[in-house]
Amino acid sequence: MNKKDLKFTIGLTILMGVLWAIGELVMGLWVAVVPKAHIFWLALIVIITLVVNVWHSMIEDKSDLVDPKRAKYERQTTKRKKK
Repeated sequence: MNKKDLKFTIGLTILMGVLWAIGELVMGLWVAVVPKAHIFWLALIVIITLVVNVWHSMIEDKSDLVDPKRAKYERQTTKRKKK
């Protein structure tokens, strides 16, 4: 797991935690729901978080496939060609 994936996972977890808390507040204060709705809400948030995280990890990141030395060489040669 690289740094970008870790940042995405932490950010997604914080976002979904805030979304869960807002949903709990709404269900607790304004909307009358059965007690099982709180369990379903938590399960839904966890499932969505896991699905998005797995989907994001399966996306192929092209930057990992490029050799840094080769990329630097390509940038330098294109600068020379433009001049």
